[in-house]
Amino acid sequence: MTPATLDLAQDVSLLTAALIDIPSVSGNEHAIADAVEAALRALPGLTVTRDGDAIVARSELGRGERVVLAGHLDTVPLPKADGARGTVPSSWDGEPGAGTLWGRGATDMKGGVAVQLALAGALFGSADDGASRPARDVTFVFYDHEEVEAAKSGLGRLVRTTPELLEGDFAILLEPTAGTVEGGCNGTLRLEASTVGEAAHSARAWMGRNAIHAAAPILTRLAEYEPMTVNVDGLDYRESLNAVRIAGGTAGNVIPDRCTVEINYRFAPDKSLDEAEAHVRKLLEGFDVVRTDGAAGARPGLTHPAAAAFVAVVGREPKPKYGWTDVARFSELGIPAVNFGPGNALLAHKDDERVEADDVRECFRALRDWLAA
Repeated sequence: MTPATLDLAQDVSLLTAALIDIPSVSGNEHAIADAVEAALRALPGLTVTRDGDAIVARSELGRGERVVLAGHLDTVPLPKADGARGTVPSSWDGEPGAGTLWGRGATDMKGGVAVQLALAGALFGSADDGASRPARDVTFVFYDHEEVEAAKSGLGRLVRTTPELLEGDFAILLEPTAGTVEGGCNGTLRLEASTVGEAAHSARAWMGRNAIHAAAPILTRLAEYEPMTVNVDGLDYRESLNAVRIAGGTAGNVIPDRCTVEINYRFAPDKSLDEAEAHVRKLLEGFDVVRTDGAAGARPGLTHPAAAAFVAVVGREPKPKYGWTDVARFSELGIPAVNFGPGNALLAHKDDERVEADDVRECFRALRDWLAA
């Protein structure tokens, strides 16, 4: 099948709409990856590598600094509600290129991907290696399977198999931040705290031990816990520690012999994963606690000269990223990274997902100006 044609020279908001119009729910990124690859291979100033449905395009200008711009190609599934506008194909309020663009992925994160592609076209679309070239070398990374379990992540695959393709001095992940630089990210840790009782008929409850009742102190300690706010490199990261699920019991007339409380800890990037786990274990001392999943956070990286220059171009006070994002994968490689992209993150995955055309254009202008400086 012939890939969809992407015009990288058109207005970046129209390019966003064209990307939304290519269905790309996680696991179905092949068509959009084909279109992105074809568009990038047409640019003489870039060397393109494809790994599955991940594409990496690198300039080789010999500049003294290399920056990485990264974004994922996939979306969550389409809305099921009748009349939802955050679907595929996209739609506009008013004339195309003006006002609000609606569609699945408009915020998360076709707007950011469109900015990447528009920058690639503007900076590397000519064979002339002259003054139009940026002052920094650039690596563009487009990857698959971000919206599903971490083991499937296309960026994680690149980190494991070809980390040399991702080498750089500074990275920007174009997740939605409403055009504000959000430094680093919190880490996330999932654990299970379990209690064990003895089953019995509920008519003779005294013959058993109720494991659900035994879990009450776990819930009490979590409810009384006061989460910390931790300053890391000038940004205040708010933590949270919560029970997110509880399971126990087998039938309505049986005293439960086991209960499990699932816990999620969102921790500041001053802690390693092991340190975060030790913190929860200390709080829940006396209970059986098992780590089930986790990912370390990323420090802000705002002390890097490239980051400082970028913040100055954006002209807004940086904020911390409370959720976990793929900036942590760059931090794992020793590359300082921030989040910056168009769209309100609170609209991600919603049935009314949308982005403002001017917001996409503003992010494009800020990155273009910074890369040229």
